Amino acid sequence: MPPYDFRPAAPADYDAIAAVVDDWWGRPVRAALPRLFLDHFHATSLVAESSGDLAGFLIGFPSPSLPGEAYIHFAGVHPAARRSGLARTLYERFFALAREHGRHVVRAVTSSANATSIAFHQRMGFTVSDPVPGYNGPGTSLVTFTRAL
Repeated sequence: MPPYDFRPAAPADYDAIAAVVDDWWGRPVRAALPRLFLDHFHATSLVAESSGDLAGFLIGFPSPSLPGEAYIHFAGVHPAARRSGLARTLYERFFALAREHGRHVVRAVTSSANATSIAFHQRMGFTVSDPVPGYNGPGTSLVTFTRAL
């Protein structure tokens, strides 16, 4: 794995992340990551940099409503850094943060059409649900991920 510098995210990271997410995903996804996530959950979110440039990030937080759980809302890795182990490292660092906050389960969701994300989460040890119709309202179908820590 190339040398990456890891640090907690900061609210000021939002603009750099928002500037790349659509390109990194190859489709419009920025609307799923409003600024409020870095304003309110930056202490448990992570940024990875390489030579001072954004290489990856993970937005996650301990659930304020479910005391034993944490949630990963969004994670991204620069296309040139994919398959380097960076996403795995970001997730493992988040798992450690979740444990420090007394969490024993991590959850996430994705589109049922997102085969890449589903495969990654399976490799990371998550249990993957069948598509849940209407998960985000009528006409949506999402897959849920659950991993015990």
